[in-house]
Formats: sequence, C-alpha cells, structure tokens
Amino acid sequence: MSAMHFLIETLFNLFLMVVLLRFWMQWARVDFYNPLSQAIVKATSFAINPLRKIVPGLGGFDVASLVLAFLVASAKVSVMMLVFGGYLDPAGVALGGLLTMLTEAFSLVFWVLVIRALMSWVIQGYHPVAAVFEQLTEPFLRPIRKVIPPLGGLDLSIMVVLIGMVFLQKLFADFMY
Repeated sequence: MSAMHFLIETLFNLFLMVVLLRFWMQWARVDFYNPLSQAIVKATSFAINPLRKIVPGLGGFDVASLVLAFLVASAKVSVMMLVFGGYLDPAGVALGGLLTMLTEAFSLVFWVLVIRALMSWVIQGYHPVAAVFEQLTEPFLRPIRKVIPPLGGLDLSIMVVLIGMVFLQKLFADFMY
C-alpha cells in the first residue's frame, strides 16, 4: 500500500505544483514568451481555460488557477480518504484540500528559491530557465535586499527568505497540531 500511497501523492502533488506555479507566474508577471512559461501554460490550459468561463479574474489575479489548485488538492484528499480510509468526509476534504494547497505552495516557493540559488552558482549569463526563476523570486527577495544588501557578491536574501519560510511552516504546523 505504501507504493500506491506514493504514486497517488506524487501525481497529484506534481500537477498541483504546476497549477500553483502558473498562478505564481501570473502574479509575478513572468515573461510568458519564455519556453518554460509556455510549457507550464500548455500543461495547465486544458483545465484552466474552461474554468475561466465560470470563474472570472479578480483584481488582476487568475482566480481560476487558484480554484483549480483547490480542486486538485481536494481531489487528492478525496482519493486518499477513499483508497486508504474507505470513507469520504466533505468537511475533511475541504479543509484537507486547503491545507494541502497551502503546504504545496510553501514547498514550491522553497524549492524555487533553492533551485535559483543553485543556478546562480552554475549558470553565468542569460539562460531562459534562470530568467523565469529570477522573475518568480524577485518579489520575495527585493524587500530583503533593501535591508540586507549583497555583501561582497554574496546575496543573503535567499537565505533570509528560506529561514523565514521554514519558521512560518513550523508556526503553521504548531497551530494545526
């Protein structure tokens, strides 16, 4: 059963992260002509485009992407409940879907920051993937850089944001458990 648990969780989480990444890319106004951006748009349009007919945007935010993320997270919780628990609790599905969505959003931001830090050591000059990661993370890093400027070429802003995120995750977990 652990193999089935792994497979279900992995498939749902990967699609959920792609949907959340699409929302984040629109929020951060990432270049949508970038090949990575185009791949993410193509991977999610089959589900988001029909939702946009029902769920309009709000204040420049793509609410349909968030609704899809919630639906995917809730579907994951539902499948897990049915396969491993044998029951379905609608309130548990809604709450579990929201918590799953938030957990995956934190995880996505964490890994994008880590990958950006690693890419900054390896990639010199312009690279389309690095450009997307830079555009995604700048809204988080810019305010930190105003307080802590780069020290001799060493940018500590990513470390500060990562520490803050881990703190928020642990604080969130303390309230939940």
